[in-house]
Amino acid sequence: MSSGNIGFIGLGLIGGSLAKAIKTKYSSYKIVAYDTNVNSLHIAMQEGIIDMFTTKIDDSFSDCDIIFLCAPVNNNIEAMTQLLPIISTNCIITDVGSTKKSIIDTAMTLDCGNYFIGGHPMTGSEKSGIKAANKHLFENAYYILTPLPSTPDYKVEALYSLITKIGALPVVIDPKQHDFITATISHVPHIIASALVNTVKSLDTDNKHMHTLAAGGFKDITRIASSSPNMWQQICLSNNTFISEVIDYFQQQLNIIKDNINIKNADEILSFFTSSRDYRNTFSEKNIGFIVKSYKITVDVIDKPGIIAEIATILSNKNINIKNIGINNNREHEQGVLEIVFYDIDSQNKSIDILSKMNYKVYT
Repeated sequence: MSSGNIGFIGLGLIGGSLAKAIKTKYSSYKIVAYDTNVNSLHIAMQEGIIDMFTTKIDDSFSDCDIIFLCAPVNNNIEAMTQLLPIISTNCIITDVGSTKKSIIDTAMTLDCGNYFIGGHPMTGSEKSGIKAANKHLFENAYYILTPLPSTPDYKVEALYSLITKIGALPVVIDPKQHDFITATISHVPHIIASALVNTVKSLDTDNKHMHTLAAGGFKDITRIASSSPNMWQQICLSNNTFISEVIDYFQQQLNIIKDNINIKNADEILSFFTSSRDYRNTFSEKNIGFIVKSYKITVDVIDKPGIIAEIATILSNKNINIKNIGINNNREHEQGVLEIVFYDIDSQNKSIDILSKMNYKVYT
């Protein structure tokens, strides 16, 4: 990048964390931000996350090499329209949304493929706002980039390099393929989890036995249903075509297993569960099944050589037996970068106490 000027539209969790991560790695870079929440801008200035802010989208962004759109989809689209007359020809505009169709369509309509590269960091937190910003949030998290055919290679390489520098794992994917992938592995699973919760709510007995007993495996498999309803409303509206397509296929799968259960086709029922188990087990050796009760924590650590051994040694010296330990790559619904699985709840609780006292941020 020529001058190292970075712009942000929206300074919440993701925008704030990106700004913090970039400022940590590139202290000389100048960061300018816009947000409708002026208090967030003042906090970012006080903490040295940004160098200047503006309460409107204006010439403050004219010298930016990269501008991150970190607001809701509709706001990002409006901001991009306002930025185009301001920015230089070498500027890169990128977003952080989990769906690409709406903003890509806008970029195509505005004929700004020379500027725009879609982005989707697969990380997050249950917290929100600039106060929750974390400079380590992107470490070892997949960060999808979706350039347009007209996007110059040097711009893709520049953004790829920056994303790599803050510790993320960039993956370049076609925009349409991205939306189909996220519909399949993220959006529809959220819908299914929410549908399962609503099913239990509707079918529960008067004495609420289902609600009581759902605290185990059911709670684990439907954890993602606790995400922001407003966010998922926007995701469903912006990726409706692919979500609908995947739901149709999922319904077909349910109908097939339902028919085989009705006719007691033992071979097909066994095949159904065997196939899903075998494929699921290829994802990652450190991952465990959704239904099995797990005793897991995630620890927010700096990704550095020896960090896994360091944490493992701390717990081993306290006679705590670890079942699995490894780095989290998909961190959309996990807070910490290091995932540790234990054999029992006592080990889990002791580890939380030990690591917390050593000032590690620990999440369950």
